[in-house]
Amino acid sequence: MPHRDLRAQRRGQAGIAAMRMEKAVVIFSGGADSVCSAAHLGSTYDLYGITFSYGQRAGREVEVARTFADALDFRQHKIVDIGFMKDLYAGTNVLTDADRQVPEEFDYTIVVPIRNAVFLTIASTWAYTLNAPLVAYGAHTGDENYPDCRPSFARMLEAALNHGEADGIRSRVRRRIEIWSPFQQGLSKSDLLGMGHEILGDRIFETWSCYLGGKVHCGRCESCMNRRNSFATAGIQDRTPYAQPIRESSS
Repeated sequence: MPHRDLRAQRRGQAGIAAMRMEKAVVIFSGGADSVCSAAHLGSTYDLYGITFSYGQRAGREVEVARTFADALDFRQHKIVDIGFMKDLYAGTNVLTDADRQVPEEFDYTIVVPIRNAVFLTIASTWAYTLNAPLVAYGAHTGDENYPDCRPSFARMLEAALNHGEADGIRSRVRRRIEIWSPFQQGLSKSDLLGMGHEILGDRIFETWSCYLGGKVHCGRCESCMNRRNSFATAGIQDRTPYAQPIRESSS
């Protein structure tokens, strides 16, 4: 059950506001990070979600994203098929190559080459079209191992994209965009989970973090382990169903 009726809440906010809220394009995977980020932004922005099907093994996240886009009352939600990227990625990473074993701890095989650069560029295209000043993705401080999650990368890409629309921005045909992430505000995954749980209640356990695409989270991949640890750090009892029970510490 949701912690609140989110759609009624947002309709109420819209009724109180004298003007419509600004628009934000949110990269929305259906994972805990993107869902919690969107829930956080939903009180101040009209949300336009964009979900990418890029040949990932965790195809279930797309359906989870569709469910949460409705729950969070997105103005629009687009599912964009860029499955051709799987061929371009070839065997470079475990998230698109089903023949490789997914590690339980961080390994660079988890990194999909400049995935966020691809996502953010496409999302920014939509933002320029919508005259939305904000493009958001769910990178947090625990994503330091991923170069395209770091704030320095987001700032450089933001500058490059705005430079590419410099004349339109100067003539006010386009609006300048800002690329935002929780990482830029010093927020960790556990911070996000705490914020998300406050808004979503137990629905937060319906988000999808697993790198695999089973009926339930595998409970052993690096992403599942991060999810478990972050719920514990946030002081939230993790009600996510896992195929593999949590390992007890030997200490």
